[in-house]
Amino acid sequence: MKIFRVLVMLAFVLGGIALLCAPSHAQGPKSFTPTRFTVVDQGTASKPDVILIPGLSSSRAVWDAEAKLLAPNYRLHLVQVDGFAGAPSGPNMSGPMLGPIVEELHSYIVAGKIHPVVIGHSLGGLLTLMLADKYPGDVAKIVIVDALPYYAVLVDPTATVANIKPQADAMGKQILAMPAAQFNMMAPLMAAQMVKNPEAQKLVAASSGTTDRAVMVNAMVEDLQTDLRGDVVTIKTPALMLYAIDASLQQPDPVKYEALVKDSYKSMPNVKLVRIDDSRHFIMYDQPEKFDAAVESFLK
Repeated sequence: MKIFRVLVMLAFVLGGIALLCAPSHAQGPKSFTPTRFTVVDQGTASKPDVILIPGLSSSRAVWDAEAKLLAPNYRLHLVQVDGFAGAPSGPNMSGPMLGPIVEELHSYIVAGKIHPVVIGHSLGGLLTLMLADKYPGDVAKIVIVDALPYYAVLVDPTATVANIKPQADAMGKQILAMPAAQFNMMAPLMAAQMVKNPEAQKLVAASSGTTDRAVMVNAMVEDLQTDLRGDVVTIKTPALMLYAIDASLQQPDPVKYEALVKDSYKSMPNVKLVRIDDSRHFIMYDQPEKFDAAVESFLK
């Protein structure tokens, strides 16, 4: 049961297990072709640009409902990270992953001559922070959905980049060594920890086997060693941070989690924190109306 508790926590903090990819045609600026992700270009071409990035092992399908609401007023760029949710793995299987994805997001933005709002869930939220930190001129606004500048503090409150590495490597090896049947058997249990909506739970659980586990572990280990706590003070981009609170959930403890969110973002100058109650990690599934209202108000 120990490895299950670890997987539940990692699934929560890094964005859950795989979601089914919606059939679509990837598009993007003709002068740049990403090697780490694909992008579907939707919405109204003449409207302001919005890039949406899903979390660990999730597909762009997590944004389907929100995309329908935003499409009349925005041009949407729906990202799918390679290796997640059935997408070909490519170079994400080994070596640095998050930094190269940020570099390709920057190249995508420059090639397309856009100045987008970027919305990221969980791991996608961390990527959004990394992009705004390194390339502040790329983004008009950012929306961080239930993500922290340093995820490892949810695993260990005393974590540092140095002391978390052996633990992260060990967890990665355990996950890789786990038989597929055992890993897949945990999927419904993990899904129930991350989303309350019964239909969304089924979707998350049914899709868990479609992510390349090597890519998932590669992203997870790097994520646990990416600490932006000292960087957020320099991120001056207007930001909205949505965080989920479910009083019935024991992991993470709602009171401690809220305190951690506030402490993590207290030095970020232009961030607005919005608490979404009666929701677990996938706010867009558990509280879609509140989610959309907060996002649309911020974008306007």
